[in-house]
Amino acid sequence: MIRPKDYIAFFDLDKTLANSVSGKALAEAAFRKGLLSNWKLLNAAVLSLEFRLRIRDQLKIIDEMVSWVKGIPENSIDDLCTEVFNEIIFPSVYKDAISEIELHKAKNAKVVILSSALTTICRQMAEHLSIDDIICSGLEVKDGYMTGRPLGHLCFGEEKAVRLKRYCEIFNFSLSETWFYGDSVSDTHALNAVGNPVCVNPDKKLRKTAKSRGWKIVNWNT
Repeated sequence: MIRPKDYIAFFDLDKTLANSVSGKALAEAAFRKGLLSNWKLLNAAVLSLEFRLRIRDQLKIIDEMVSWVKGIPENSIDDLCTEVFNEIIFPSVYKDAISEIELHKAKNAKVVILSSALTTICRQMAEHLSIDDIICSGLEVKDGYMTGRPLGHLCFGEEKAVRLKRYCEIFNFSLSETWFYGDSVSDTHALNAVGNPVCVNPDKKLRKTAKSRGWKIVNWNT
């Protein structure tokens, strides 16, 4: 009989499990392969600037950032994700992240990736690190081609906290005993939702928040 897990440890992927940003790596690889036009690249840069300057709703901007995939065959995106994962993302996995995952698994925790990264990348990371489950961002596909729209909202910001809470509720885990590892101020909602928040190499704004709230801060290396 399989013993039920005692608690959950959620891990963000980009800049938390690995020292890379999957969305940026995918866009750069797509541009090199001619899948991303100069116009779409410029639009992505504008969206990135709007996001950093908080000119308008950040969640809407994040959802629009995947519009560059519109019209690309689904299998081409999957192949691109696999290539980027093997060449960029997995080689940048933090050794400390692997040790932390092993520590939680030894304590009978369920380990889950909770990330805005795409499904294909999260799934491959889960397979390589023997992680139990993934919660991530999906993209809409119609007749084998990407529509440029997300499935629902991307798993980012407050949406990440919503999914974390829903997952714990479905599987009957206590939030007070739950762990979440994140790196960015955008992870604040999810970090605030759990009893054991851990900030990994946090950005300036998250570090300030972590210190004011007494959250654990760790510095991981590849």
